[in-house]
Amino acid sequence: MAFKDLLLALTTYPDPIAASALDEAVAVSAALGARISAIACQVKIQVPGSVLGHAVGDIPAMIGAEAKKSAMNAEKLLAAFEDGAQRSGVFQERILEKCLTSEVPGILVDYARLRDLTIVPVQERDHVGSWYAESIIFGSGLPTMILPEARPRPDFALNTVIVAWDFGRPAARAVADALPILEKSKRVFVLTVTSEKVIDTKRSGAELAKHLARHGVNVILDVVDAGGRSIGEAIESHVASRNGDLLVMGAYGHSRLREFILGGATRSMLARPPVLFFSH
Repeated sequence: MAFKDLLLALTTYPDPIAASALDEAVAVSAALGARISAIACQVKIQVPGSVLGHAVGDIPAMIGAEAKKSAMNAEKLLAAFEDGAQRSGVFQERILEKCLTSEVPGILVDYARLRDLTIVPVQERDHVGSWYAESIIFGSGLPTMILPEARPRPDFALNTVIVAWDFGRPAARAVADALPILEKSKRVFVLTVTSEKVIDTKRSGAELAKHLARHGVNVILDVVDAGGRSIGEAIESHVASRNGDLLVMGAYGHSRLREFILGGATRSMLARPPVLFFSH
């Protein structure tokens, strides 16, 4: 199935995402031959009455000012997104929601479940952006693309795609979900990191290459020894050496008491991401 209906999740508070992320998301949509919508949440901050009763200063006025800042950021981002998407011929719609800060991830997941792919810009060590990304990755049931604001690529192209492969269920799901991207890519490298975890079978890389070839995707198999590095460090280093445009990988983790317990590679990639395609 081709990607036709994309969603861009915009962070408006406490800091808005960089304008360059809008350009990159539009470029991704154009590269995939899809149309794209954007959602922004105008947030309200809820403070317990006990705090208000003992606070010094005009807390309601401060809360109102923060809500106004979020509203202004949301409108500015949505307007800039629509302008860029219209110029590229990929605009679908703009969506504005009003909610409490704690409700934002749930709303984003609701919309993500109704799209082929959701794009989430995440700045390095951006806890809010990572929170939204984790919620969508593990809650939507559909693939998520992470755009690193620290390394924007407004001229995004599918020249080189790296597939992180360990023969696990999440990796298999990610490959299946990413097929429309792999079919459009000029070069696809399947990366297996050894000496870090036990791979169930020695044949999995070759068999995956055979499977992808039946879809018209010719791959190069890369086997890299972790050499004492974490799997995240090994993957990140290899993506850089191959000058990868996109990394496809399965997301490991589960929700416990609404907190995400992430696998090592998933946590590492979200902390210092290349452009990522995640499936769970």
